[in-house]
Amino acid sequence: MELKSVFTILVVDDNLVNLKFMEMTLSKEGYRVITADNGTSAKTIAVAEKPDLILLDIQMPGGDGFEVIRFLKETPGTCTIPVIFLTNMTDVDSKLKGFDLGAVDYVTKPFHPLEVLARVATHLKLSIATNSLVANQARRLREITEAQNEMLPLPEDFPRAKFGVYYRALHEAGGDFYDILNISDHITGYFVADFSGHDIKSSYMTASIKALLAQNSKLVYSPLETMKMINDVLVEILSENKYLTACYARLNHATGNLCIISAGHPPVVHVPATRNPEIINMDGDILGMFKDARFGIHRRKLAPGDRFFIYSDGLVESVKQKITWTTGAKGLLAKFEAIRNVPLSEAPSALVQNIFSGGAEPEDDIVVLCVEV
Repeated sequence: MELKSVFTILVVDDNLVNLKFMEMTLSKEGYRVITADNGTSAKTIAVAEKPDLILLDIQMPGGDGFEVIRFLKETPGTCTIPVIFLTNMTDVDSKLKGFDLGAVDYVTKPFHPLEVLARVATHLKLSIATNSLVANQARRLREITEAQNEMLPLPEDFPRAKFGVYYRALHEAGGDFYDILNISDHITGYFVADFSGHDIKSSYMTASIKALLAQNSKLVYSPLETMKMINDVLVEILSENKYLTACYARLNHATGNLCIISAGHPPVVHVPATRNPEIINMDGDILGMFKDARFGIHRRKLAPGDRFFIYSDGLVESVKQKITWTTGAKGLLAKFEAIRNVPLSEAPSALVQNIFSGGAEPEDDIVVLCVEV
């Protein structure tokens, strides 16, 4: 983070003598000073100039200092600007109310130049340190997000897999992910998982799961064996109360044979080319929690033109509306029918748009994988 060479300070006071005193005191030390003599002007100037610090009088015409602080803290562009309020020595109630509204310090009247300069310098240094910390954290999270996204395969990278995908992480460190596996010339594996929690540790685990999949999804292993071997490793390496739900589907494009393994994951939806959509319900234990986990298994033969969808629970669950994926999935069939003729590459996005139309917002990460035979 590059350190600024000149800091801008907004001084707000309806007393012109006080304004001139502050302007002279701060300007002599190299600060750029802008002034306002009422609350209305102060709000306008703060939004336009975004000063590094604000010295704010409490008692003013055109909106008192409390109203100005409240506005500044509720406005995205000014909410992080430190505010030092100006008050009388004995006005304890104003001091307490100012702190409650977000002021960082106060200077009492009559002003002493050295005190003003010391408090201004202190809070500028604190602001610099805080902004630097925030910037570094944001940069690291962006790097994690970029690294996680780079690990997610794209349809153009796996043309034989014939899939479309929608992926959206609600936070920087997403807990959902998917993978595509070329098992043979005619067989593809499709994997969708959802980690408990959405912390940075979960995002780092994506690479570990991808490595486990690559090692254990060979042609000689059945899909059930693949999931059991992955679970055995995860039980050993995941910390307490960490787990993931997952769905692993293996499709033979030549024969149309599909095998699905579910580890506590939302049901797959089959959209036949000539029949109504169907929910494929399967029971199954979650991954990484139980050494002797039992997984749901389902086999069926698909016809050319058939599609199936694997998705994470963010597509169907709503904490606000108290909808779980077991109940939410039942109301989705009409949504799948509505996108039947949408091109494969656009189908996952169209499904999400259809479900979250009318102003509804996702409450969790979302992965939607659509595969066509």
